[in-house]
Amino acid sequence: MPPTDVTTLIRTELPRLAGSLRKVGELILEDPAAVTHCSAAELGRRTGTSQATVTRFCRAIGLDSYQHLLIELAQERGRGEVSDWGSAEIGPDISPDDSLERVVQVVGSADLRAIQQTIERIDLDSLERAAQALAKARRIDVYGVGGSGAVAQETETRLFRIGCQVRGWTEVHGAATSAALLTPADVAIGISHSGATRETLEPFEMAKERGATTVAITTDPRSPLARAADIRLISATSETSFRTGSIGGRHSVLMIVDCLYVRVGQVAYQRASASLALTDHITPQHAVKARRTR
Repeated sequence: MPPTDVTTLIRTELPRLAGSLRKVGELILEDPAAVTHCSAAELGRRTGTSQATVTRFCRAIGLDSYQHLLIELAQERGRGEVSDWGSAEIGPDISPDDSLERVVQVVGSADLRAIQQTIERIDLDSLERAAQALAKARRIDVYGVGGSGAVAQETETRLFRIGCQVRGWTEVHGAATSAALLTPADVAIGISHSGATRETLEPFEMAKERGATTVAITTDPRSPLARAADIRLISATSETSFRTGSIGGRHSVLMIVDCLYVRVGQVAYQRASASLALTDHITPQHAVKARRTR
């Protein structure tokens, strides 16, 4: 398992778990330190389940055994104790009575944590393969809806600026139509926090059928989107009160998009440089000049 927090993994997987497995995950998140002193049988009793259920929970989140879970929890605790961020004691919960200072600390710490965990878990070979494919692509489709739709549009904005023929699609009919017209010379990027959003998965799978190179950006490496992809880029999320799901992971996904953007600019340096030179004057020309006061 990559050196990322196992509690983050559990928070990501929890919505996909049900019944007794969910109870185990919720108790672990409630007090991870206490769990490190429990046997699998004891944890089963405390959750009103069984030792076998605890073992199934570990496998459901991608761990080999309960012992593996204990090791990951201990290592996460150790990383927190030596962290120099000064935020080890800042939890994800925000109450209605919390001060604005605490809100800023909690939100900032969560975003920093998510980005750092994404950096730790990212597969550099996959990132390189994705960037190479994007740099050579005849055309690039980016699919995403809801919160991921905003990221898809941001991806379009960045890649278009350096000369890529790219379009961000946030509506399934348009996305599916575009996907049906792709070829093996093209690339399709699917962005989905859960990796199970049908409106993103449908055009993504159609693009793959057409022979396009498919790149998935998601938090779940075992999701349908990830399984359908030629290249998988996995982001982390760090949720807080009022910021769950994709909202909690938006910055880490944008970090991946930024890395792709910069690497594509490096790979296709002449084209990127020429495109930037031709467009650098546009934004300054539309800036409103401040009036001088007498």
